Amino acid sequence: MDYTLSTVAPIVLIPFFAFVLNAFIVKKFTKLAVAISTGAIFVSFLFALRIFMDFMNVYSVGYYIHKTFTWFDLSAGSHVFKVNMGIYIDNMTAVMLLMVTGAATLIHVFSTWYMHDDPRFGRFFVYLSLFTSAMLGLVLSDNLLSVFIFWELMGFCSYSLIGFYYEKEGAGNASMKAFMTTRVGDVFFLLGILALWSVVGNVTFVDIYKAIGAGAFNNLYALGIPLATFAGVSVFLGTMGKSAQVPLQVWLPDAMWGPTPCSALIHAATMVAAGVYLSLRMYPLMELGHMLPFIAVIGGITAFGAATIALVQTDIKAVLAYSTISQLGYMVIGIGVGSYNASFMHLITHAVFKACLFLSAGSVIHSIHCQEMPQMGGLRKKLPYTFFAMLLCCFAIAGVPFFSGFVSKDRILGDALVLALTNANHIYKLVALLGFGGAFLTAFYMFRMLFLTFFGEPRDHHIYDHAHDEHLGWNSNVPLLILSLFTLGLFYSGSFTGQGEVNLFGSKNEWFSTLIHKPDATSLHHFSEYKAEEFGSVDTRDKVQLTPAVYDENHGMSEHVAHEIHQIHHIGAILSIIIAFCGIFLAYSMYIKKSVNPGWWTSTFANWTKALKNKYYFDDLYVGKIIQKGLLPFNDLLSRFDMGFFDKYAIDGWASVNRWAFTISKWFDNTIIDSGMVDGTGASVRMMNVVLRTVQSGKIQMYFIVIVVVLAGYVWTLSF
Repeated sequence: MDYTLSTVAPIVLIPFFAFVLNAFIVKKFTKLAVAISTGAIFVSFLFALRIFMDFMNVYSVGYYIHKTFTWFDLSAGSHVFKVNMGIYIDNMTAVMLLMVTGAATLIHVFSTWYMHDDPRFGRFFVYLSLFTSAMLGLVLSDNLLSVFIFWELMGFCSYSLIGFYYEKEGAGNASMKAFMTTRVGDVFFLLGILALWSVVGNVTFVDIYKAIGAGAFNNLYALGIPLATFAGVSVFLGTMGKSAQVPLQVWLPDAMWGPTPCSALIHAATMVAAGVYLSLRMYPLMELGHMLPFIAVIGGITAFGAATIALVQTDIKAVLAYSTISQLGYMVIGIGVGSYNASFMHLITHAVFKACLFLSAGSVIHSIHCQEMPQMGGLRKKLPYTFFAMLLCCFAIAGVPFFSGFVSKDRILGDALVLALTNANHIYKLVALLGFGGAFLTAFYMFRMLFLTFFGEPRDHHIYDHAHDEHLGWNSNVPLLILSLFTLGLFYSGSFTGQGEVNLFGSKNEWFSTLIHKPDATSLHHFSEYKAEEFGSVDTRDKVQLTPAVYDENHGMSEHVAHEIHQIHHIGAILSIIIAFCGIFLAYSMYIKKSVNPGWWTSTFANWTKALKNKYYFDDLYVGKIIQKGLLPFNDLLSRFDMGFFDKYAIDGWASVNRWAFTISKWFDNTIIDSGMVDGTGASVRMMNVVLRTVQSGKIQMYFIVIVVVLAGYVWTLSF
């Protein structure tokens, strides 16, 4: 496929044009606007599918497309100031485009059913079109500046959709909370962009990779630390904000005030994954800045901490919200332990099963008009298709073998275990412990949610009796069933178990590991071989000359070392399976068999339970301490300074100074200028006129007197 304007731009522009058009017609032609939005993202999916198949056929690690166009040119003479924008498509981009457009298409379809009776039905799709356009623009971006532009545009869409039900005070507060919390990370992200620009001269991915490979960051420092570390930390703080990592995770649970389909698309599948995607893109910088242990610890704390809070949640969407934070933590662990491929795989697998989980929760909420799990029960008879989809997704996220979550999360935990046992840095032991502990809690709280919702007797018969019986519908539960199908691990690993024991079509079909490779400073040399091409031109590289990607079971290591690592991975896999089934069994014992009393745990660990219900007091710290006792008094101090000093003296004081200056100026103008210089000049002229008229009277006597006076003066002068 030739990557020209007509084959790439539609992926972003068609949803964007749908947004622009629908913004004008949505009030009068709501159904047409909904159809345009849904059709637009489906067309983007078709274009993304072509790109994905093209890269699957090329199957080369070093192949990428980089095309640019001039955004604006302010050059003058010898001063050059030109800003280029462009696209960067490689194997990761191709997979990401397919995931975003595929999940978004199914969520759009589901939304036509879920939001149909909402009075702002059409407006919701207007926001969805803008968001999908921004997300796709971010994925295709070739530089950090355009990433930041689309990044902020997604933040605006998130703010708008969280506060979609703006008549509710909680929704408005949640949207502001999300907007302001993510701004913290965004400020540091922008600082990281500036730091990279100061060294590289621009912020395109290709040039950053070239600079890293060429050692351009060596011996450069900022604020006393290596510049690579400074830039890497700044960029990663952007990830922490957007992907809700500790301590910037507080906004995501409140984001559940938005409609459930937007929670599925923005706050589970795509936008929150953008932060992880950014860190994967900038992985060589993170590695160069020696940040991986720090990243792993942040991910471990987030994964375990969010999982513990999910244990005590009763709102079905709140459980999924904390589950999302926890799973994002696993992706960040993957980056920190060097499990690059598995981290990206978990990003993709999580997007699929978490989108399905949120849509399943939406199906439940739409049916019973309730979100509290203690009021549910027995719904599998009323909602059989939703139950089946959620069951498969719970298997996936819990890490049950044969499902996608086991394949991706097991590889992350396996690499964490390898570092814990082989690396001299003991911090990785903590990371592995947090990772495996979080895996146990994940299996428990997800099946707690499943059992409370679908099993047992109805706990509120009024809700149960008024629940709608589910029927197969193309826009209600078919999207759930399609997503649940892709929770099977064989779609990603090429084998049933993900460990390669039962290959379906041979090891060459371990396509994900074959296609996605971890970059490092020694593998960036190929970025200097090709220059960016004009966007309208046809790709000139001969794909036949590219080295085909081949699946390497040893991952570039010696056979002996690879064997030892494989052994540790097998131990980790067995441990993961045991942990998953133990978590499921504990949930079964508590909520189905009832042989274990949950109340005993809450009473025995009352203080911890209280801390979990208060979300480890992060909101109290931020709102009660930092904002109310710190920022607000500081704001009052600034207000008093502004009103009492700046306004009174610098602003209002200048009014007195101006009045005084006006009085002086008026006196000077009237007395000196007008009376003295203007009117006085006229008076002097009149006086001189009188003198001259007297002297030049025309009488001979006057001339004689003048001659006598002059001669007398002359004689007087000579006498001296």
